[in-house]
Amino acid sequence: MPLQQGALAWWSPDPRGVLPLDALKISRSLRKSCARYEIRVDTAFEEVIVSCGDPHRPHGWITPDILNAYVRLHELGWAHSVETWSEDNKLVGGLYGVNIGGLFAGESMFHRVTDGSKVALVGLVTRLGDNPDTLLDVQWLTPHLESLGAIEIDRGDYLHRLGLALRLPAPTAFSR
Repeated sequence: MPLQQGALAWWSPDPRGVLPLDALKISRSLRKSCARYEIRVDTAFEEVIVSCGDPHRPHGWITPDILNAYVRLHELGWAHSVETWSEDNKLVGGLYGVNIGGLFAGESMFHRVTDGSKVALVGLVTRLGDNPDTLLDVQWLTPHLESLGAIEIDRGDYLHRLGLALRLPAPTAFSR
């Protein structure tokens, strides 16, 4: 059945992209970038989403309704941003997603400087902890995410991992 104009779609790709926390690949240049920037959590949530939804980016999907929905989820404590800040206090990269227990479902990332989004991803993985049942859902396996260690898993494996992750407490980085 075709989508109606203005309808929101829910995607459940099979296979699904995930980033095992112990598989994150940090190159030497990325490690240097991580040392150069500061990571903050939830200090510029709306600005991160607006930056991810920049109309100049290809395949934009962050409409005003989506923005408002995620801002509300953030106000309720479910959606979070991880931000990369420069020494001169400028937001230069970041990502946002939804956190439920040990699941972080990443929605989108952006960068204004080289490695800006990658530094935020390293910051996210660090803050998610080291529980092997934590699930970092990246939805789709892109070449960019694959270069950082993301893999594809089938729906059955994903649902099993999701069940384990939802039983975990949320990371302290996302507690209010």
